Amino acid sequence: MTDAPAASVPADDWEAQVAALWSDDSLGDEERLGAMRDLAARAPHPALGAFELGGAFDSAGHEAEADEQYARATADGLGTIDPERAAQLVVQHASTLRNLDRVDEAIAMLRDAPAHPATGAAPRVFLALALHSAGRTDEALRVAIEAVEPTLPRYHRSVRAYAAALTDG
Repeated sequence: MTDAPAASVPADDWEAQVAALWSDDSLGDEERLGAMRDLAARAPHPALGAFELGGAFDSAGHEAEADEQYARATADGLGTIDPERAAQLVVQHASTLRNLDRVDEAIAMLRDAPAHPATGAAPRVFLALALHSAGRTDEALRVAIEAVEPTLPRYHRSVRAYAAALTDG
């Protein structure tokens, strides 16, 4: 007897199942990971399954496995089929790389992160964390301040000037 590939489910049903799995606070990390393996195998597109499985690995503290799944999601074309998830993937994958002590890769990935409403200032915040991990604390603080500056009700010019002074030699 051969193992047949898992049948995919309609996209709307799959999305609802993924959302329900992530919102189920009664599950432990390993339970969620097991359930996500099943959902990933039935994803309407391999990139979607790899992204969500990467997130489950990441959430469970299995960074090396998360890295593999995030790389697979990218290779399988996540950016083409789901730009929102692709923007999230950059943040999540870069954070994973930072946790794997691959800080320079994380910094490069976050510097090139696409702007997307789904992530807002998150790429800049995670860039600040990666820069801090690299020992570049003044640059990290500048990036964090610049990420927050647009949300301030006032003091924009002053805050921008103070942030620039952190790294202007």
